[in-house]
Amino acid sequence: MRLMVEDVRCLRGGRPVLAGVDARLEGGRALLVTGPNGAGKSTLLRLIAGLLRLESGSITLVGGDAERSVGEQAHFVGHLDAVKAALSVAENLVFWRDMLGGEGDVGAALDALGLGRLLELPASVLSAGQRRRLALARLLVAPRPLWLLDEPTTALDAASQEKFARLVNAHLAAGGLAVVATHAETGISPADVLELRGAA
Repeated sequence: MRLMVEDVRCLRGGRPVLAGVDARLEGGRALLVTGPNGAGKSTLLRLIAGLLRLESGSITLVGGDAERSVGEQAHFVGHLDAVKAALSVAENLVFWRDMLGGEGDVGAALDALGLGRLLELPASVLSAGQRRRLALARLLVAPRPLWLLDEPTTALDAASQEKFARLVNAHLAAGGLAVVATHAETGISPADVLELRGAA
């Protein structure tokens, strides 16, 4: 499987944010998208997810399901954790699993992110780091070949960052792909780097 980003251009508010962006990502590898604030890292991930419209260029998942869009074959974890405060930790993950059509083990996913003892707690009492880990647990309950992760280690302590790296590296070892927008060292390997500088 291969993700192809070819000559991508995107406008936001009538001005170019990305122009002439090219990337090729082979299965079993990650692409670390770096660059200063405003360079278009989040925009690129949202384009791949199908949440924004391309002005020109193309994004394709070679070897993916031809009947589904790239976004339908991806997990997108953005800046907002999309945690429902009125639901318990477990209920939040069951909601996402069912909505995404997955069959993964909720308890095992929560254990993998160090949240197994909190499954009955209301999500409203979680810390920022715990909310982030709950959002990342969605990756495990509904398989997708492509993971799109925008600053995924935000609010995570060192131990949780290690858990996150193991999670992504296991996905890569199974042939998956990951595109990660980040300012920080991630521990993800093998990985290529795409540095964005914004559109001229």
